[in-house]
Amino acid sequence: MVSDKPTLRAEMRRLRKRLAEADPLAASRAAEHCSQLPHGAVLALYHAMGSELDTDAAAVALFAAGRTLCLPVVLERDAAMVFRLWAPGEPLEMDAAGCPAPLPLAKVVTPDLILTPLLAFDDFGGRLGQGGGYYDRTFAGLPHAIRIGFAYAGQRLERIPTEAHDQALHGVLTEVGYTPARKV
Repeated sequence: MVSDKPTLRAEMRRLRKRLAEADPLAASRAAEHCSQLPHGAVLALYHAMGSELDTDAAAVALFAAGRTLCLPVVLERDAAMVFRLWAPGEPLEMDAAGCPAPLPLAKVVTPDLILTPLLAFDDFGGRLGQGGGYYDRTFAGLPHAIRIGFAYAGQRLERIPTEAHDQALHGVLTEVGYTPARKV
């Protein structure tokens, strides 16, 4: 396994793109497993960019199940994200990082459970993100939030190289179901 994070990120971006192209229905199948997620009064999703596993079907399923949803918003590039209430179909605008986010009039909330995109994950809560640090900064400020990766099953690696600032996941939801992280 590659231990150099920039090289590993490049490899995993290519793999995720191939997985997305090979299985366009993976997000719908992942949404079928949303009932397996731990409970949280306010659940944060993300708006998929590029080849990230799309959360649209999961948002519809979770909203239909009565979950309160929110999306992250980058207000400043080097700060933690905030979360604004959101429901499927509500309008979005680009935030400071160029990601679709709820409008400023949406209420700011604190999520109990955060579904996060990733490039790779392992069975021990390891998560390889895009490298911007947005989620790690945000997770550090929300230590009690349950952190769940949302990914293609094929993004699993044996072990993710971690650093002191990396925040471990509590589990991962893929098109084959929810798997809690194993204790190290």
